[in-house]
Amino acid sequence: MPKRKFFGTDGIRGRVGVYPVTPEFMAKLGWAVGTALAKQSGAKVLIGKDTRLSGYMLESALESGLNAAGVDVYLMGPMPTPAVAYLTRTFHAQLGVVISASHNPHYDNGIKFFSSDGMKLPDDIELKIETLLAKDMQMVAPEKLGRTFRIKDAPGRYIEFCKSSIPAFSSLHGMKIALDCAHGATYHIAPKVFAELGAQVVTIGDEPNGLNINDGVGSTAPEALQQLVVADSADVGVALDGDGDRVVMVDEEGNLVDGDEILYIIAKESKRTGYLNGGGVVGTQMSNFGLEQALKREKIPFVRTKVGDRYVMQALNEKGWQLGGEASGHIIWRNSQTTGDGIVAALQVLSIMRERGASLRELLKEMRKCPQVLKNVKIEKPLTDRDWRRINTAVSKQEAVLGSKGRILIRPSGTEPLIRVMVEGNDATQIDHIADLLVKAVQAL
Repeated sequence: MPKRKFFGTDGIRGRVGVYPVTPEFMAKLGWAVGTALAKQSGAKVLIGKDTRLSGYMLESALESGLNAAGVDVYLMGPMPTPAVAYLTRTFHAQLGVVISASHNPHYDNGIKFFSSDGMKLPDDIELKIETLLAKDMQMVAPEKLGRTFRIKDAPGRYIEFCKSSIPAFSSLHGMKIALDCAHGATYHIAPKVFAELGAQVVTIGDEPNGLNINDGVGSTAPEALQQLVVADSADVGVALDGDGDRVVMVDEEGNLVDGDEILYIIAKESKRTGYLNGGGVVGTQMSNFGLEQALKREKIPFVRTKVGDRYVMQALNEKGWQLGGEASGHIIWRNSQTTGDGIVAALQVLSIMRERGASLRELLKEMRKCPQVLKNVKIEKPLTDRDWRRINTAVSKQEAVLGSKGRILIRPSGTEPLIRVMVEGNDATQIDHIADLLVKAVQAL
């Protein structure tokens, strides 16, 4: 398959004002996407965004390009990524667009697309869009221009959807939840979801100003939430990321519970209740070996894919399984959603806590994660094939040291100019030393 120029593992992302995250490119992108859709009579596109200040600019540019191609646009304002996926299906739109850089700082932004069935766009469609981007932009005739509308009740629709993802008789009454919305797209939705289900909600990260998204809050910076859970004697903490497709949790003692542990809790209960339908769990190359071992003890099949929730979803569809995700907190519960949904995943765990009468800590007593070291190396340009051969030689040398008691993974980030180094094993001191050696090997290039 030809190499994609603009699309990474999760759409198009970069620094605002630096090509391609510029208003000129976004207008051209809107036109390219719209040109492909305009062949369908009455084509319409939904656009949602997170709370970044740059979202207003990029939204206007995309809207303009789509209209120029003859496509109608429906604006939703700040909405979580999974909400756009859901509403794209329910509105029978041809495409859903999310303007977000997820867990990145405010000065980054990007674009994600969902097809009419709420799924991430296949690689061949993204390549087709890139082919159109290489052509000159040509506006349709004035009488064929698209129109723009606003969906005013989008938040309420998604709130009700989230609540319906757990059994109707479920209640969170009497439960105290500490909630971190990352000053992102869930700030006006997540607190209402949990409160309307009966929980007492203490919230941080719910005052976005366009610049503070993910700044010391959210799933990538859960320390403030961990402190809040202990200080306020909360039963559990829930931390979402800037666009709401990731979640990590905090137990009553302030311990962090990541995506691998959330997957284990949902998988074990779903097997007990029959919701797995005899299927298994899809993880990624970064999933902790402890998850694989714990699922094996429960006789639940487990497979790994490349990093990226699009690949997790692809494997779920191929196998007909219901549950998959990543350690970062992208959890896909295919019974309800077509992409990672932080609120829905948290609700599954909270519902299990109430059903089993157990704390989050108690639900995890049979799972032990292996020590894992993750380190990032910033790069100025992509590594060459020769660079990767030298890295693989260094990896092979350290794999011989680890033997069967650990594993190593080095890969480029799909969203940032980074090389990610992961080392996992039984000896924490040993794997930290090996990770440092591999980081130096990459830096030497």
